Amino acid sequence: MNTQLRPSAASLSDTAPETRYAAVRALTVALCRSLGPEDMVLQSMPDASPAKWHLAHTSWFFETFLLVAHQPGYQPFHPDFGYLFNSYYESVGPRHPRPSRGLLSRPPLQEIYAYREHVDSGMHALLEARGSDPALAPVLELGLNHEQQHQELLLMDVKHLFSLNPLKPAWRSLPKPPTGTVRPMKYLDRPAGQVSMGHDGAGFAFDNETPRHPVLVTAHAIADRPVSNSEFRDFVHDGGYRDTSLWMSDGWATVQREGWDRPQYWDEDLRNEFTLGGQREIVDTAPACHLSWYEADAFARWAGARLPTEAEWESYAATQPLAGNFIDSGLFQPAPGSGTQVFGDVWEWTASAYAPYPGFKPLAGGLGEYNGKFMANQMVLKGGACVTPAGHLRASYRNFFYPQQRWQFAGLRLAKDA
Repeated sequence: MNTQLRPSAASLSDTAPETRYAAVRALTVALCRSLGPEDMVLQSMPDASPAKWHLAHTSWFFETFLLVAHQPGYQPFHPDFGYLFNSYYESVGPRHPRPSRGLLSRPPLQEIYAYREHVDSGMHALLEARGSDPALAPVLELGLNHEQQHQELLLMDVKHLFSLNPLKPAWRSLPKPPTGTVRPMKYLDRPAGQVSMGHDGAGFAFDNETPRHPVLVTAHAIADRPVSNSEFRDFVHDGGYRDTSLWMSDGWATVQREGWDRPQYWDEDLRNEFTLGGQREIVDTAPACHLSWYEADAFARWAGARLPTEAEWESYAATQPLAGNFIDSGLFQPAPGSGTQVFGDVWEWTASAYAPYPGFKPLAGGLGEYNGKFMANQMVLKGGACVTPAGHLRASYRNFFYPQQRWQFAGLRLAKDA
């Protein structure tokens, strides 16, 4: 079933808070209309969550940090939902274990939708009365951006779940992406010097994008497009998954333990892949996707290059238009592009560890747990993907995953020393 997607909250930034809120909440529900109740309760692995849980958790966020905190007399929907749908906010209270979210057959789906309606009613009243209150605006914007993140996570998790089904079902009937052509990769020279890194202060940003600070970069070159499927297939054919010299020690151990010999969702023939639209022929000219950091790093070494640092990537991206293949395009799959494809299609791994910027201070209270406590053992990705809401991104945006994870829509761009 095809469902018309509504504008994302960020793309409606000039409209009233109630309109922005309604738009982002409606999109989450629209993404679930292609799912049956059986689809929405299953959890395919500990890293993923059931679609039903995403619907409830995003409602819990608004209920906890806006309605309970700022709406006198508000009555929470259910006394146990705080325990069931808290994700990782230790200061807010205990929570149901993440690996066991797929065991929550109850509350039933209709009660989760009733929960969303209850929260939406409360938020409508709050925004109608205090929509211009400066005390609410930062938390509201955080809540909207938080739900946009879960829209992407929901699609990642559904794709992983459906990929494990022998029937290889489609989440939705989707258009085939254009095939296009792969132009020869060019490296763009970038000079040495001081660049500014982090959010520039205009509009919303997560706390992990701050504070803006100077960074020295050496002279380097960065590729004008991401690595394509055909290029990554060459790496596979050349024995890239068997050459120990290309891999970090932990990466090689992961390859051996997991039996990796190709990107996630590729068939053994290296010609077909699983997508949100079901099983399809690989588009050779589209950006390679569903790669772990270990695979991206090994490919870069095989190609005689390296991954760009976060500062290199961000300083280059800041010169490019903020446009690309996002969730609003309706493709839900990486596609060939005619430009630099800096934003959209695939998140791009960088060589940089996810760590705090100099002078970083997390948000006060429970919201301070949003980003800061994850700043260890993960790597930074930049640029967004085909399942990221349009308007949600900026050059300073910092995504982060563990180096072995690859169910996210992640690819790579190459860089070289000058």
